[in-house]
Amino acid sequence: MTTYKVGGIGNAVVDVLAEADDSFLDLMGIEKGIMQLVERNRGEMLYGAMENRVQKAGGSVANTLAGLGNLGLSTAFIGRVNDDALGRFYAAETEAIGCAFVNPPVKNGELPTCRSMIFVSPDGERSMNTYLGISAELGPGDVADDVAEACEFLFLEGYLYDKPKGKQAFERASKLCRGAGGKAGIALSDPFCATRHRADFQRLVRELDFVIGNQHEWMALYDTDDLGGALERAAEECKIVVCTRSGSDVVLIEGDSEAVVPVNRVTPVDATGAGDQFACGFLYGLVTGRDLETSGRMGCVAAAEVISHIGPRPAVPLLDLFETEGLV
Repeated sequence: MTTYKVGGIGNAVVDVLAEADDSFLDLMGIEKGIMQLVERNRGEMLYGAMENRVQKAGGSVANTLAGLGNLGLSTAFIGRVNDDALGRFYAAETEAIGCAFVNPPVKNGELPTCRSMIFVSPDGERSMNTYLGISAELGPGDVADDVAEACEFLFLEGYLYDKPKGKQAFERASKLCRGAGGKAGIALSDPFCATRHRADFQRLVRELDFVIGNQHEWMALYDTDDLGGALERAAEECKIVVCTRSGSDVVLIEGDSEAVVPVNRVTPVDATGAGDQFACGFLYGLVTGRDLETSGRMGCVAAAEVISHIGPRPAVPLLDLFETEGLV
């Protein structure tokens, strides 16, 4: 049976990127620096307004898996695309990086493949406008037993909880993976997501093996302005807690052990994928048996690489960067 070091389940999103200044964002009614879900008509309007657009396979967990593939790990992605031009592009791009795209594009799907119109500001902030399309129909039927059970680690995308069928797929994949002896964890995804699904996410913190979020997401999860208190509570309930802090030190907690990893602040070219690639580096350390501090440093190196260029995935071999930093 095929086995995978890391599997992931999340939205299969074609990222469409273009540069835009603040006046354009204001004109188009786009809130800067966050991810907003949009309906089909607005998505098509924004797509048409983009100049010199660049198209890439994306999606939060899928970007993390792409980074892990860059590092040489066997990976599999559970997602849903239509058998249209963007869907076929997405499936081919995923396979091309060495990640198994385990569900073929859906023939005669009623909704088009998910796409996110990402406007990148001069300061590197990205404003994401995502039309979910057929990805919102991802359900438990898209999770094959032999795939989920074959993953040593499974990484779950919090955004899936926005749809009932996505939530069911998420729960099924986690149960199958952990039932077969694997470990599963979640990305909190964004503060609004953590707020919308507070009860479910608090339960997952107690049930899963690791949880990754930034300071805003952790505070939203526990409805508090006290980050220290939020992390203390999470650490009492979760095996491994990871908190990134927007250019400040990263905090990682496992039981009584805590690591604080400094971050070298850099001016981003494009912040898209920073959190996704931090998760990539951290998971690489976790999967390969590194300690908390080393895993956190790997995450920081991977995040720094991806914000140095346009696009949410690594442009150079991450292992070379780890070697330069003395991490491998």
